Amino acid sequence: MPDPRVLIVVPTYNERDSLPILVDAVFAIQPEAHILVVDDASPDGTGKLADEMAERDPRLHVMHRAGKRGLGSAYVEGFSWGLARTYDQFIEMDADMSHDPRYLSALIAALDDGADLAVGSRNIPEGGVEGWGIGRQVLSKGGSLYSRAVLGVRVHDLTTGYKAYKRATLEAIGLDRVHSNGYAFQIETTFRALRRGLKVIEIPIVFVDRRVGHSKMSRRIFFEAIRIPWKLRLEASLNRL
Repeated sequence: MPDPRVLIVVPTYNERDSLPILVDAVFAIQPEAHILVVDDASPDGTGKLADEMAERDPRLHVMHRAGKRGLGSAYVEGFSWGLARTYDQFIEMDADMSHDPRYLSALIAALDDGADLAVGSRNIPEGGVEGWGIGRQVLSKGGSLYSRAVLGVRVHDLTTGYKAYKRATLEAIGLDRVHSNGYAFQIETTFRALRRGLKVIEIPIVFVDRRVGHSKMSRRIFFEAIRIPWKLRLEASLNRL
């Protein structure tokens, strides 16, 4: 069997109910892909369940971390794990089915067609959200508009967490230089790719609000997303990115 090409990195914290649904849905659409679950010592036993599932399916891998250490660092460690192996395409997605696996094929095809980074966008025609109130929609779109204005970029959805990277893109970004840990991680990785002249395209997706569990948004994550664009803008002006 040839080496797998695609690694899907899925951070988890208390996602026991949703994880089996996601894994089954992903493998139904991308049976040759591998999944890496990065679990932050979930009190609900998500990590243990992931281990049991991995024993039955060699396409599923599990990384255990000692405590809740944040989304950005989960992706950095997960991508680094994959870069140490033979994968050449990397996808990040949520565990709660907010990111519909049916878009995986379009994201992968975008990389095959020449994109260095494919962004699942809620803010372009045919994209959108389901299950959010007006307040949350305004907050999300406002956050992307704010970041676009500060950084001077044209990507419409800078805070999306459904993205596909080529191996060379992650290597060019330099994961050791990425320090954002919440949703600002999404802003930072896309901006770093753009600053390196890489081709970033947006693929329309419909984000569906989670039906199981609770949102991980916090005040700290929110204020990090406000602060990080200015930090990136300063570093870019000083050629320190």
